[in-house]
Amino acid sequence: MKRLSNLWLWFLAAASATGAAADISLWQIGGSGLRWADSDSAQVMIDFTGPNNSIQPVLVSSDTTVFLLLENWSPKKAPDELGFVDGERPRAWKGCCGTSSTVDNALNLIDGSGKTYNPVTSNSINSEYYTIDLGVPVPLFRFAMSTPDKGFFRSDGTPLEEDAIPAFEVSIAPDTNNDVLNTSNPIGEVIVEARENVVPKIAADFPLQYVRYVRYKRKNSILDEATNQSSGHSGTARKGTVAEFFLWGEGIPKRATYKTTIFDLGTVVNFGRLFWKATPMRLVNGVAEEAPDANVQIEVEARTGIDSNPDIYYEFTDMGTRVVVEQARYQGKLKNQSAAVTNADGLGGTLTLSTRPKPGLRAGIEYDQQNWTFWSFPTTESDRPLNLNRGSHLQIKVVLHSERFDEFVRLDSLWIETSPILASRVVAEIAQLGQPNPARGVAEVPLGEMTDFTYDIKAEFAAGEVGFDALRISTGSTQTEFKALEVDGIATDPAGIEVADNGFVVQLPQRISSAYSPNLRVTFAAEVFDFARTFEGEVFNSGGTELPQPIESGDVSDAIGTNSLRVLAASAANPQLVQDVQFSSGVITPNGDGVNDELVISYSLFALPQSVPVQLQVFSLDGRQVAQVQHGQQGSGPQRLSWDGRDQRGETLVPGLYLLGIGIEAEDKSALQLRPINIAY
Repeated sequence: MKRLSNLWLWFLAAASATGAAADISLWQIGGSGLRWADSDSAQVMIDFTGPNNSIQPVLVSSDTTVFLLLENWSPKKAPDELGFVDGERPRAWKGCCGTSSTVDNALNLIDGSGKTYNPVTSNSINSEYYTIDLGVPVPLFRFAMSTPDKGFFRSDGTPLEEDAIPAFEVSIAPDTNNDVLNTSNPIGEVIVEARENVVPKIAADFPLQYVRYVRYKRKNSILDEATNQSSGHSGTARKGTVAEFFLWGEGIPKRATYKTTIFDLGTVVNFGRLFWKATPMRLVNGVAEEAPDANVQIEVEARTGIDSNPDIYYEFTDMGTRVVVEQARYQGKLKNQSAAVTNADGLGGTLTLSTRPKPGLRAGIEYDQQNWTFWSFPTTESDRPLNLNRGSHLQIKVVLHSERFDEFVRLDSLWIETSPILASRVVAEIAQLGQPNPARGVAEVPLGEMTDFTYDIKAEFAAGEVGFDALRISTGSTQTEFKALEVDGIATDPAGIEVADNGFVVQLPQRISSAYSPNLRVTFAAEVFDFARTFEGEVFNSGGTELPQPIESGDVSDAIGTNSLRVLAASAANPQLVQDVQFSSGVITPNGDGVNDELVISYSLFALPQSVPVQLQVFSLDGRQVAQVQHGQQGSGPQRLSWDGRDQRGETLVPGLYLLGIGIEAEDKSALQLRPINIAY
């Protein structure tokens, strides 16, 4: 993986030395920043030829087979290279797993040349199938395959250009799963099949659609049986030689993916908001034009670390334990551990022995959670906080989404706020008050009930770090109650308290710095609406211009045994996803007089693993749905929305009594809690 040096800093040109952004700098890629084309570690269907150092999806056109628009192909289902992530690299493999050997290498069949092919053998026909993964769904309308070029012959002198495939089947799918990939069955819809084919070149058209996977499978034919080749054990190579597959399409891929290298920022920094400049585009008569209403989206993830590699590599020792080794040794010198080895037993038979762990064998890879964050939750809007821990290294993932064949988004540039760290590290651990050492090492509380917590904090400093005088704790509860502050175990009045939605801020009585760094304990009460919730926090300077610094999980005190900011919540029964629905009024009068023109609906969402789409649904008393209004995405906890008495078309419902509910869809569960509401005007 490439590394980039710390030529990464772009200062805010308009910020004065005393301005609000004086301590905030910008890391940027694209535009006047780093070059997209020089900074990728993986990409699928990304076009780097756009204007002004931008990226956009590759435009698929019918004059080029799609295979030539993709790079970094792997001939194996599970590539040998470390760090493979499904969807970040195209693959084509033969049979169950694929091979990189010259014979049977699937890449010979997608290289655009009729001079490369895989010689047929006398092996079973059932083992003759190829699977192609483009990495992303691409708009396609035609599959084709052909025999080798002139000048190649079978052992009996037959020109290979005439060696047609007697029987075959080709299937396609926009997506799939390993349950299908691990079989030889059709990958999805069968677009062409033949049982008695004598034509060397095959082409099959199908309606333009998104396709990611293609599977070709050789089938048994009467023509095989006529030459005693259907079993594959005649000793004679089967009929039929494929030299090349082709896929043609037209339009924009459903998504295009880009992952940067790991950037070395040169020093540890805090991270703030993520921004980008993007241009929605539409193809009009083959020409790309700006289209603000295009149905496109950008999705960005990031992760940070304090060293250059997010993975830890292990080798076995003589004792069967593990030792950390460098990535170069793991990948270049060590071998995978075999499950067993079979040797002759000296008595005319064989003996299978399990291999024992020993030096020279790989002992696995683990993610370095101590020094690296996990990938952030995907961000789909610019000017949003990334909520990343401090770090000296940064990696970005970008997905460009398109919902139509003729629309795409061009990403012109992307930048992230950074500023110097306030402390080398700020760690905390949380526990339920009165239960500092829970049996399972993590706080466990009742779901949806007010619970008292202790939140212990400790900061570590190096020379030159400015420290902080305030902290913020996110609870996800609107009923949060601050209760106490302790400094080195002594009850202390804070300089100020501000309780707001989903958390609170504590203004400390004295700045925490390298000269004064006591243990802090905050006691508060909150409800927990998720089965597992992380009580995130951050420290900051109330009058400063630096970015806040996130609080990390860690061991603060022997008195608390969780070493974590995670809290688990339990319920005696499976909770309803939507609870505590309340209306601001039993009547709504949408007549524009300023009185009860809108209905405010408050409720609580429970046990959601992530934000989900929420919709307001209204039914007449005979059960007909008369309105369904989307209200974006919401997560667990107290929520509210308003309704003006109109349906999804903006038309006011006629006066009468209705049933109104909040509906959500979460994984395999749905919820809708209905209450009566009267419309009168």
